[in-house]
Amino acid sequence: MDLMNVVKNEFTEEKQLADFSSGDTITVNYRITEGAKERIQAYRGVVLQRKGIGNTATFTVRKTTGGIGVERIFPVASPFIDSITVNKRGKVRRARIFYFRNLTGKKAKIKERRFIK
Repeated sequence: MDLMNVVKNEFTEEKQLADFSSGDTITVNYRITEGAKERIQAYRGVVLQRKGIGNTATFTVRKTTGGIGVERIFPVASPFIDSITVNKRGKVRRARIFYFRNLTGKKAKIKERRFIK
């Protein structure tokens, strides 16, 4: 098992991504290939959860498009993720905020975390 960890550490490329947690509003710039062309698409939404460790870590982002909630799961170690920008820090009391799916209107707002300097 130790040999597996050595190989995993040698051949994996570690990217420095923004530090974010559940409840934060982030923008994920994701590289999309369409035929011979390649473009970067921005996906902005609220982080519902972070799951896993190392190369198998993922995070779920939920956004509302045209009144319909759309969720997408991104692997942290994906080579298609160009960058992650934290737009707003959210104040939540749980690590996985799946209750957010059922909320509408003003209840669906997440309070912003304030930092005192």
